[in-house]
Amino acid sequence: MFLWCVLVLANLVSVSTSNNAGVKVRLTQKMLEYGRQIGIASIQQKLRSIKVPDISGTEKVDPIGKVQYSFTGMQIANLGLPKSALGLVPNTGVMLSIGDAYINLHGNWRVKYLRIIKDSGSFDLAVSELTISTTIAVMSDDTGRPTVSMTNCAATVGSVNVKFHGGASWLYNLFSSFINKALRNALQKQICPLVADSIAEMNPHLKTLNVLAKVDQYAEIDYSMVGSPVISNTSIDLDLKGEFYNIGQHKEPPFSPTPFSLPYQDTNMLYIGVSAFSINSAGFVYHSASALRLYITDDMVRYQLNVTQICKLNIEDCQEVIDVILAHKDYSLSLKLMDKHIKISRVMLEWA
Repeated sequence: MFLWCVLVLANLVSVSTSNNAGVKVRLTQKMLEYGRQIGIASIQQKLRSIKVPDISGTEKVDPIGKVQYSFTGMQIANLGLPKSALGLVPNTGVMLSIGDAYINLHGNWRVKYLRIIKDSGSFDLAVSELTISTTIAVMSDDTGRPTVSMTNCAATVGSVNVKFHGGASWLYNLFSSFINKALRNALQKQICPLVADSIAEMNPHLKTLNVLAKVDQYAEIDYSMVGSPVISNTSIDLDLKGEFYNIGQHKEPPFSPTPFSLPYQDTNMLYIGVSAFSINSAGFVYHSASALRLYITDDMVRYQLNVTQICKLNIEDCQEVIDVILAHKDYSLSLKLMDKHIKISRVMLEWA
């Protein structure tokens, strides 16, 4: 449902060896509103595919007496969600509210009365002024993947109108108001279980999310959550591992992430903070793969290579590199630069 726009950003993997995040992501109410707007069409499409359970019961109708009825094979013919809202519930998850919704269904009816008289046919059922309010908890399971569940739900059906076709429909339409009341009560009891099932159906899909992203031939990044989301009145904060690994070799670096926090801001849709740990883990990966090498050839010098650009790679004694190039400018040149030692960098993020 609306949650997909939030959960995909969390895309999770295995449990981290540290509870500190390498990357922090903040989703604000503006992001949720954006997700609600682009997701409403897909939600309506999904709701149309919901299988509505059969309904049966007994209603006393004067002067006939008790009438046993059943409505089966109900399929949603039309559905509208003109009003909807998505809000945050601190320390829990999100609240989805739907108002003034309507559903039109088509199915089969069967009745029995006076013990021996039976009849059947088809029907059209119109449900209007439908309101649903549900709270959805968002957690992280023991593998670091997200899991969702419904914590509470309330549903109200404003009105129900049923129109019989076939059989002695003219007779049953005379006392359809009694059937309408029974159907309204039955539907109202079944809406929240249907919502709970729809939310629970998300979990198997969440467990199959792609959890590692390949960067290049040397590295991949693990962006798993290291804990459940922190939810306030205005935002959802996700703590992601944000660690680089050599492809197929998840060797931990000789350093650990340290705590950091995002400045309190919620005016934009999305905020992302990257720690020095994430950057250093990338350096460790490329160092382990012997990928931090640079070849300077004669052709590069002829085209007036700006050696100061090389110095930005944090090579010590860069002046020696310049002296070598200048001393051999009249000869064919092939210079190989590589890292031999790991140096932990420091990163400072300034927020305007």
